[in-house]
Amino acid sequence: MPPQTTSLSLVTVLRQRRDRLAELHPGPVVLWSGQAVSRNFPANTYPFRANSHFLYFAGLPLANAALHLEGGRLTLFTDDTSPEAALWHGPSPSREAIAADIGADAAYPYQDLDSYLAKAATLSTQTAGSECSKALVEALVTLRLHHDDYALDQIKRAAAVSVAAHTAGMAATPGATTEAQVRAAMEQVIMGQNMACAYNSIVTVHGEVLHNEQYHHNLAPGDLLLADVGAEAPSGWASDITRTWPVSGRFTSAQRDIYNLVLAAHDACIAAARPGVEYRNLHLLACRVLAAGLVDLGVLKGDPDALVERDVHALFFPHGVGHLLGLDVHDMEDLGDMAGYAPGRSRSDRFGLKFLRLDRPLAANMVVTIEPGFYQVPGILGPARQSGQYDDAINWDRLKTFDGVRGIRIESDVHINSAGCTVLTAALPTHAEAVEALVSGA
Repeated sequence: MPPQTTSLSLVTVLRQRRDRLAELHPGPVVLWSGQAVSRNFPANTYPFRANSHFLYFAGLPLANAALHLEGGRLTLFTDDTSPEAALWHGPSPSREAIAADIGADAAYPYQDLDSYLAKAATLSTQTAGSECSKALVEALVTLRLHHDDYALDQIKRAAAVSVAAHTAGMAATPGATTEAQVRAAMEQVIMGQNMACAYNSIVTVHGEVLHNEQYHHNLAPGDLLLADVGAEAPSGWASDITRTWPVSGRFTSAQRDIYNLVLAAHDACIAAARPGVEYRNLHLLACRVLAAGLVDLGVLKGDPDALVERDVHALFFPHGVGHLLGLDVHDMEDLGDMAGYAPGRSRSDRFGLKFLRLDRPLAANMVVTIEPGFYQVPGILGPARQSGQYDDAINWDRLKTFDGVRGIRIESDVHINSAGCTVLTAALPTHAEAVEALVSGA
């Protein structure tokens, strides 16, 4: 079951956040929540999810609402439910009740926003998510990089449900015939806890397709099933877990070798994660562990450090080792690289580094993912072999031994704290034997 919520009240948390914003950015700010988008006709909408910057200060997923923030003062703009809407969707709290729940200093109908801003002489108010100034972005990033106790509690709750979902997925695999059936078993757990998926689930025997969102493939003995599934709490805080397990309940020898190598990279990064450590160095650590292991397995040839410098490892591990986690599963990536990259830094054009999502020193109360992987992507390996430029570094014949390994990823959610780090998803095993036991029911 998810842990109990913190005793700190939501109103107190929200007031602390807006007071901190006022210190970092004293000027006025307006944040809009967004509104439901029609799927095909107006009354049939996609599930609504409020803008995360709005949600950070409002705490409630209000649709078509706005906040005016200035000097620590919060003014809410939202409409009461119309009689017509109440007919179809039931009664909703009044504007005054919502204002009390979030500790707003004042509340008005949404249509009054423009006139309110005009009277306040704030027509140049900066708006996050669209016409957003650099100064405001920097303030939001500073605030949201380091999670308060309430946020950490919500992430832990989401992580606990995700752990239960993955456990259910492993248990359902022996009786399943398709990816879709395992996905259903996992998402049922999330829905049963009144949560939603934090992103489109990946449940696939084609783990080499990094963001595979198809679920029609049959499961067969010898397949590896990669599941990247995470729950989002009703408050909007996310979790993100990936596990890879054998459909048969037992890894083959070749699968186990690669799995243990990915796990070694995963564990090395977690052991090294602490305040002050550069996240980029964690990524490079994972790269070196993978390269060294592939040399030991006879797949790669040469010095591991030289292979990493040459980006040979990236043929099998093309993505970064993880990302920020918070109100978004890839937290604040709507702001481009301003959250993920420290001031003055920009993305590398190197193949082995250009997909790195986070390049800044770790600090206490950041939450990040650690998710190394090994993939055999035909679109990468095919041209690489045809070019001949890696023949001195890759034993292509030896690589054939591992044809049964399309893709393996192991991902954990990690809270950086003053003592080092805590793995928030540690209740879900990573060791091969423990994973096999969950699948086989042993």
